[in-house]
Amino acid sequence: MLDEKPSARRSSTLPLSLPPRGLSRVQAAEYIGVSPSTFDKMVAEGDMPAPKKIRGRVIWDRKQLDCAFDAFDDGGENPWD
Repeated sequence: MLDEKPSARRSSTLPLSLPPRGLSRVQAAEYIGVSPSTFDKMVAEGDMPAPKKIRGRVIWDRKQLDCAFDAFDDGGENPWD
């Protein structure tokens, strides 16, 4: 019998149309499109929200990430023009 290692990724019971509200650091970084180290700097500088601590887990609220992301200036230019 082979020893099976637990999956590093949890399976989700949520439908794909319903993303989780709380994201890990790596998920939050990926969600906004930056590396985890860049995300850490953005949190430290106040450009991204601080995490919440829920029962020992450190998670970021997806809605707060959306608000912080929306606050970035898009430069007023369309990069496709």
